[in-house]
Amino acid sequence: MPSQAAVGSLETKGFPGVLAAADAMVKAGRVTIVGYIRVGSARFNINIRGSVSEVKTAMAAGIEAVSRAEGATVESWVIIPRPHQNVCAVLPIDYTDAVEPYRQAVEGTSSRRALN
Repeated sequence: MPSQAAVGSLETKGFPGVLAAADAMVKAGRVTIVGYIRVGSARFNINIRGSVSEVKTAMAAGIEAVSRAEGATVESWVIIPRPHQNVCAVLPIDYTDAVEPYRQAVEGTSSRRALN
């Protein structure tokens, strides 16, 4: 399944921007945050997975949220509809055990009570 899920990656300048984006993305689309990376002294990257349409919706919400965060800017972003398995194996964009409960909740395969 992971190689079939789309991936969206958003890089921001400023932590408030990535925080606002992360919150907006998971509220706007049925996506799972699979990773967060501090890229530099003030740059942050967040990666999400889900269906192509949900990732597109979530990314749009995340980009909009960054624009509303004081001092934050979108540095770059990309959506890959079906990343190759080799890409998932090497880059930090695959589902991990830590995010599995959230993935299951998004996909409707478990109860949301496990997240509380």
